[in-house]
This record gives sequence, C-alpha cells and structure tokens, in this order.
Amino acid sequence: MGLFFCFCFSLIIEGQYPMDMILLWIPVLLGLGAVSGFLAGLLGIGGGIVLVPGLFFALNAFGYDGDHVMHIAIGTSLAIIIPTGVSSVRAHWKHGAVQIDLVRRIGIGILAGVAVGTVIANHITGETLNIIFAGALLLLAVIMASDPSRFSLADKVPGQPWSAMMGAVIGMLSTLMGIGGATISVPYMTLHRVPIHQAIATASALGLLISIPAALGFILIGWGVSGLPPFSVGYVNLLACAVIVPASVLMAPFGARVAHRVAVRPLRRIFAIFIAVVAVRMWYEVAGG
Repeated sequence: MGLFFCFCFSLIIEGQYPMDMILLWIPVLLGLGAVSGFLAGLLGIGGGIVLVPGLFFALNAFGYDGDHVMHIAIGTSLAIIIPTGVSSVRAHWKHGAVQIDLVRRIGIGILAGVAVGTVIANHITGETLNIIFAGALLLLAVIMASDPSRFSLADKVPGQPWSAMMGAVIGMLSTLMGIGGATISVPYMTLHRVPIHQAIATASALGLLISIPAALGFILIGWGVSGLPPFSVGYVNLLACAVIVPASVLMAPFGARVAHRVAVRPLRRIFAIFIAVVAVRMWYEVAGG
C-alpha cells in the first residue's frame, strides 16, 4: 500500500493528475471507509451496501457522471471486500465456525452466478445497473427490517441441485450489486436452522468466492475503457481501495463495541429505512433528477 501511494505521488509530481483533486478525493474516501467499517461492525452488514451508493454519489459529485460510474462503484466495492473478507475468514476459521460442506455446496453455484453476473454487467448500461442495484437494495431493506433469523423454513439446508441454484442467485445478485453476499446468504442459512454464528462465518468464506473472481471480472470488462477516474484499473479504482480499506478496518471494531452496548434490532430497522431512501434516490438519478 505504501508503494501504491508513492506511485500516486510520482504521477502527481509529473503533472498527470492535479494535486487539488487528490486532496479533495482522499478525505471523501476516508469518510466513506470509516462509515462502512463502523456500520459493518455495528449491524453485521457487508460494506458494499454503503460503499456502492457512496462511491456512486461521490464520483458524480466530482464530475464523473458517464455511463461507467456505476460499474466503477461496483467493481471497486468488490475489490475492497477481498482484504476485509480474508481477515474475517481467518478469524472465523480459528473458532471452527466455517461449515466447509455448505461452502462447497453453495459455492459451486456462486462461482457460476458470478460468471453470469459479470457477463450481464458487461452488456448493460450504467443506468440499467443502477436500476438493478436500487431494486435489490429495496429487497435487502425488507430482509433487514424483517430479521429472518427469527423464522425457519426447514430443518437443514437442502441438498443439490437446490443449494447450487441458490448459490447461483446469490453470486449473480452480489456481483451486480458489488457486495459480498452475506446480506442474502446469512438469511438463507438461518432460515434453514443454521446457527447464526456459523451462518455468518460460512458467509464470510462464500464472500471470498464472490469478491475475488468478480473483482477480477470487473477489471477485465473495464480494461481499455476511456474516461475512467485516475488510478483505475478496469472498473476498479486503486486509490479508493487503498484509502477505504484501512479506514474501514480501523472503524469496524468500534462499531462492534457499540453493538454490545445498544439494542441492534431497532438500529437495523432504521438502517433499512435509510437504504430504502438511498435506493429511491438512485432511481431518481436515473430518471434525470
């Protein structure tokens, strides 16, 4: 990461990118990383729910309002999920909470879903991607508000091909939304009586099966596209990754501490209302607002 900032600084010195733009951009990214990390620790949500709309509105505010803004927001979010996901999986693995059998059964479908989602993203406009994201965000708001962990559909996760089919849905939606999939996969597992801690741990491993190939896919489909923000490799912005990741990692423990001191369920409902408003605002952007 230090080498990356040295590289950025050398480009600024050479005059390829204006210093004033970088100085304005970095505080925004730091704030976005801090908020996403804190909410992840507080509510147990994936950072992508915050990062994608945050990056989308920030890029628009800085004048990047082309057809690829939503692709950049999603691709960058997927890349940011990788290091935080690795840390999470390692922690859960030490406690023996990751259910490898579920990772295998659901993961097969997830990989297929990621491939399909990447192909779809490559063939649709930014506006269409915006509409898909906002619609899925409303669905996630309903899931958060209803708290599916209180209910159950069956005594265990179904076998094949049903697990793989659900994995494909999770992989495809997560790729198109730029999230790690925990907001979908955790309710799916808890509805089938998987203990919540094991569901969260398993979802962290499934998140890596989503984020790694999906981020690489967004780099590939964005390769050679012109007019992207500075320090972009395909549809992944490296500056945003380098700034957001440490801010998010530092703030997540603070959110977790607060979670142990307050009632989280009302906060989840409030946040569900918030992301529903964000979804409507993104639709408003598409409508030319």
